[in-house]
Amino acid sequence: MKHWITLALTLALAPIKSQTLVVLGTLQDGGSPHMNCEKSCCASPKPNDYVACLGVYDSTLAVLFDATPDIVPQLGEILERSGSKKYAVFLTHAHMGHYTGLAHFGREAANTSKVPVYAMPKMIDFLAKNGPWNQLLKLQNITLNGLESRVPRTLKNGLIVEPFLVPHRDEFSETVGYFIKKTGGKVALYIPDIDKWEEWEENIIAVIPRVDYAFIDGTFFADGEVHRPMAEVPHPFISESAHLFSFLPREEREKIYFIHLNHSNPARNPDFEGRKALEAEGMHFATFGQEFQL
Repeated sequence: MKHWITLALTLALAPIKSQTLVVLGTLQDGGSPHMNCEKSCCASPKPNDYVACLGVYDSTLAVLFDATPDIVPQLGEILERSGSKKYAVFLTHAHMGHYTGLAHFGREAANTSKVPVYAMPKMIDFLAKNGPWNQLLKLQNITLNGLESRVPRTLKNGLIVEPFLVPHRDEFSETVGYFIKKTGGKVALYIPDIDKWEEWEENIIAVIPRVDYAFIDGTFFADGEVHRPMAEVPHPFISESAHLFSFLPREEREKIYFIHLNHSNPARNPDFEGRKALEAEGMHFATFGQEFQL
């Protein structure tokens, strides 16, 4: 009897597995080279220059945040780091850079079996009612798991994922960001897409101190960056965000990693003076392969 009690206590007190967050992509949905772009920003493709995606892994499970058009190399990268063959996907919304990678789970490609996909109600409804996504369900290539805003979901490996609604162009689904954490560990914030900070019910200045890492929308550096009405594709300009974050202490600014950069964004160039100025203030730009401990 004493043996079983000791064993039970040992298991109960065993530390939760260490999870590692890895940056698997940094670009806006259209990637780079961007279709019809003949400018210098797309002239020389860079290795591992993938659409924005985060991953979290341990030796038992790999988790992708968004299923991008670059999901094949991204999933391969995180599975190699994990050593596990099990994986799951959390979706943010139904824009091309964030869910279309699910097509690779179909029988034309990997023909997977019951890959867990987590999404909000409108996103689930969109996938269930429209092809080719509903065929993934019919053939059981994926299973859909519902999420609720502000309700944390704890996975078997102890990873805790909490979605929250953010304002965005919600033509087909709602849009969420995520708090990604583990009990007693660190917290990552992931908001690849949002319209403008002032339209969110939360104050981003108040949210940053509550997390350890903040991966946030850096789509455009400043107004006038692309030759189209930028009001059609509203995002917080990095210049606007930097002004807001200038009111934070340096130790808080050092948590910030801009991600989801448009192909045209001059901050993709490490030598861009605007980027170097922000880095001097403590802010960062996410880079493929960067790892962070949760």
